[in-house]
Amino acid sequence: MYRSHTCGELRSENIGLEVKLAGWIQSIRKFGSVTFIDLRDRYGITQLVVEEDLEKKPLGREFVLQIIGKVRERSNKNPNISTGEIEIFVSEITVLNKSVTPPFTIQDDTDGGDDLRMKYRYLDLRRNAIKKNIELRYAVNMATRKYLHQNNFLDIETPFLIKSTPEGARDFIVPSRMNAGQFYALPQSPQTFKQLLMVSGYDRYYQIVKCFRDEDLRADRQPEFTQIDCEMSFVEQEDILNMFEGLVKYIFKEVKNIDYSENILKITWDDAMWNYGNDKPDTRFDMKLVNLKFPLHAHPNRKDISHLINKPDFKVFDEAETVIGIVIPGGAEYSRKQTDELTDWVKRPQIGMKGLAFIKVNKDGSIKSSFDKFYNETELKNIADAALASPGDIILIVAGKEELTRKAASELRLLMAEKLNLRNPESFKLLWVVDFPLFEYDADNNRWVARHHPFTAPKPEQIDLMINNNPAIKDPENYLQHPYANIKANAYDLVLNGNEIGGGSIRIYRKELQQKMFDALGMDEKEQHEKFGFLLGAFEYGAPPHGGLAFGFDRLCAIIGGSESIRDFIAFPKNNNGRDVMLDAPAFVDIKQLEELNISIDIQE
Repeated sequence: MYRSHTCGELRSENIGLEVKLAGWIQSIRKFGSVTFIDLRDRYGITQLVVEEDLEKKPLGREFVLQIIGKVRERSNKNPNISTGEIEIFVSEITVLNKSVTPPFTIQDDTDGGDDLRMKYRYLDLRRNAIKKNIELRYAVNMATRKYLHQNNFLDIETPFLIKSTPEGARDFIVPSRMNAGQFYALPQSPQTFKQLLMVSGYDRYYQIVKCFRDEDLRADRQPEFTQIDCEMSFVEQEDILNMFEGLVKYIFKEVKNIDYSENILKITWDDAMWNYGNDKPDTRFDMKLVNLKFPLHAHPNRKDISHLINKPDFKVFDEAETVIGIVIPGGAEYSRKQTDELTDWVKRPQIGMKGLAFIKVNKDGSIKSSFDKFYNETELKNIADAALASPGDIILIVAGKEELTRKAASELRLLMAEKLNLRNPESFKLLWVVDFPLFEYDADNNRWVARHHPFTAPKPEQIDLMINNNPAIKDPENYLQHPYANIKANAYDLVLNGNEIGGGSIRIYRKELQQKMFDALGMDEKEQHEKFGFLLGAFEYGAPPHGGLAFGFDRLCAIIGGSESIRDFIAFPKNNNGRDVMLDAPAFVDIKQLEELNISIDIQE
């Protein structure tokens, strides 16, 4: 054997034991005739003591060693590592392999940038910080499998080479050599397969599965990603929510030793959009948006307080479609420089606002605003009271087109929470968002598109709105008056710390309703048969009521690990351009391979 123990295993009770260790040199420190070496493997670090007569060959960082020696008590104990009370007095040392100087230091506070670390990812994976992430990912994986196994789910594999079907993003396509001119697609999700498994009677299915989407990337996206994909038969929405609340709470207990015992709050999509500005709100802190003025069609049940701010003399508010405020505790003390910085921030192209207004409620009760000349103190006080601002607070206000303003307010809310240290990565807050719109209006093509995917069922009480109405939009200017604009999906998202970690729906399981959904999306009978004939055919053979949910596994691991990015929780990730810089992929292939696939390429300069 190369080793009798690992580098993280030995303790004071092993003093006097002769051992054999193997691993990589983390660091070397020479003091006179004695050299101290930190030997590292996956399990930890052990200090070696090497006397001069054993140094027959030069040693360097990342050399692979095998040593034999005796465990002894360490004089200068290190409480920061598990083996810090002992060291190994080496009697025999063997260099198993040399190493050139690494391109960056292999330690937590490395000097390597992202691109360099991705190029040498096999070295980056040696770092303890990344190792902990990979171990956390494995722990989440095992906890998931254990919980689902205990609840009678079957892990069933589905194909990777499938037919290209519209699911929202672009497909990655794979040419078929044996079927000239035809292509497979890599699955964006196993959606139709898991529904077919429900038709087949496998009433509790799951997979921890790779999915593929050819879309623009950012820190929380990869072209290939992993889902915890689940489906259940003979269930309603509450059955799904209860089952997977249980899964997430189980993962928190197993992986973080957190007893997440509180009930998970459930809010509607409408409330999420108007209270927080987005459909995945971070509820670790309150700071809800104050809708001073908004289109009544967007939320007709809300109290309209626009009369408090509408004033012909102040066109910024009077002509705005939407005016939204955020009450910031203690913000009345902000300096002119601080408010100017916030104004510059909302005017950035990524946010898109023309400016930022504010009202300060001073501690003595007096009012100061950036638009004093248009409103008297009583009018400003009425606005502040409507916003529930307290003495010492500031109300930050953005105004403009509804969608742009709502998004800007949402981003501003998150920015202020960061400044106030309200987004603790070690604090976890779950939230269900339900009752999404079933359809979205595509103004460019004057048609409906599915907000989630075309297999999502409407709320049971609204099925008749689909069955008994024509989806054609005859008056694009007033599309919100169309019955389809008011149909809610029997869908739900699970949000953790402002990130969507899971989403799903109760599915359509009757052929006539599925055809009606395809009709609404502009698919004629021929296209329905070509793309989804297999599913419509299966529905003729007694499909059960069913629904499911898919978790973004990479993202779930990253949030539990306290990170904003999923990359460090994936062993071999791609960069923002979808490239594997370590393998240099994608890459050109030999012309003979293309000829076998009956493919020719014309690259335009």
